[in-house]
Amino acid sequence: MEFPVRTDNPAKVETACLIVPVFQQGELLPAAAKLDDASERLIGRLIERGDFEAKPGNVQLVPFAPGLSADRLLLVGLGKREKCQERTFIKALDAAFTAIVNFKLPDVATAFADVPVGERDLAWKCRMMAEAAQRAVYRFDTFKSEKAPLPQLESVTLLLSGGDSSEQARQGARIGSAVGDGVALARTLGNLPGNICTPTYLAEQAEQLGRESGGVLSVEILDEAALEALGAHSLLAVGRGSEEPTRLIVMRYQGADNAAEAPHVLVGKGITFDTGGISLKPGEAMDEMKFDMCGAASVFGTAKAVLGIRPQLNLVFIVAAAENMPDGRATKPGDIIKTLKGLTVEVLNTDAEGRLVLCDALTYAERFEPASVVDIATLTGAAIIALGHHATGLLANDDDLALDLLEAGEAAWDRAWHLPLWDEYQEQLDSNFADLGNIGGRPAGTITAACFLSRFADKFPWAHLDIAGTAWHSGKQKGASGRPVGLLTQYLLDREEEVRQIENES
Repeated sequence: MEFPVRTDNPAKVETACLIVPVFQQGELLPAAAKLDDASERLIGRLIERGDFEAKPGNVQLVPFAPGLSADRLLLVGLGKREKCQERTFIKALDAAFTAIVNFKLPDVATAFADVPVGERDLAWKCRMMAEAAQRAVYRFDTFKSEKAPLPQLESVTLLLSGGDSSEQARQGARIGSAVGDGVALARTLGNLPGNICTPTYLAEQAEQLGRESGGVLSVEILDEAALEALGAHSLLAVGRGSEEPTRLIVMRYQGADNAAEAPHVLVGKGITFDTGGISLKPGEAMDEMKFDMCGAASVFGTAKAVLGIRPQLNLVFIVAAAENMPDGRATKPGDIIKTLKGLTVEVLNTDAEGRLVLCDALTYAERFEPASVVDIATLTGAAIIALGHHATGLLANDDDLALDLLEAGEAAWDRAWHLPLWDEYQEQLDSNFADLGNIGGRPAGTITAACFLSRFADKFPWAHLDIAGTAWHSGKQKGASGRPVGLLTQYLLDREEEVRQIENES
């Protein structure tokens, strides 16, 4: 999708539809005011007569726009001006682009850059516009015999009231478009069924990304023989009961001028289907356990976004991919396994398998001498109990890293919440027979899961994102959300800016 930027008089812009944001009270925004003047107060009269109520997310198509070069107008409500913050802005964008896609229009122009949103700048607003447009056109109908017509939207013109910020708008749209592509990939990988999206399939997708990158992204796939030789017995133990072979996927992006610059590492949990193993899950909603690889999907999505933006950073993307199934070879409760780090783990519950694949992946990350490591996983149902489906759980062994991720989540509007990682919780993992158990009981389940991972992340600044509540939607809107691709991409872009500032100061 294209996102051209224009500073023309909006009344003279030729497009299938002009998207016009409107507050409930007060003066019209600059572009809307120009359109109102050119159309003999069409917008003002609709509002005054009560034909359009500008509640947040309300939309109304005006099929004829006399005096304007646009074929149509789409009025979009923003509510009260003083209450217009990020959530309202994004809600209105989603409503607008959903309507546009349903109208099957090929091109639109939007005046949302005029909307004041707290301290958010033009680049942020243009990024959100691009992400919303990409979100609206996303479809997953691969396995439907009768497919609905694909959305026709190909171009979204971003209208600016001033001409001095065009480059800022273009940069914001470029990032938003890349993030939108990354979110779409993460959603598709998450939505694919477990009989298609296997560990081998994920490895093939990594190799395809590598081919598409033009040599910027190098890919290494460790098969079961390589993992056995390495000593990654914890990762292998999870997949032992499955016919699908386990894989460790490593993608390296070299973007920094200095090839030796310490990389930032993202590690994704890639359990392509989770039955719970011998500790079998209840049958209800077990189909949703195809989403248990959404941490891995977000790593793939972030890699896709990075390839679209090309930041000057060194990055490593690691995915620990396995299928957790019960059979005669499967790991049993009470088994003791030796991890890549050398620590022994008593497996008290085979359904706490995500930490068993991640611990070896975190140990593997040590070899890159990373500047930071962030793992992403649908790890605990306890995260849903604690935070619902709005915030991702965040735990870290480094307060600066935690703050950086929180700030990135706020900027991307893909928010996380910081939970404690105190030593007192570590005691819940004590085992009578091994160095530690893989569960710590019901109390503070999200925290003790992170405590387990922290034992394998003592060599670098590390953070853990528990996305069990945010990675997918259930019910009628069932499907992967693509979170936290936005947060992760913003975190990496912030690190690039940090390096740039240091270089400018030196």
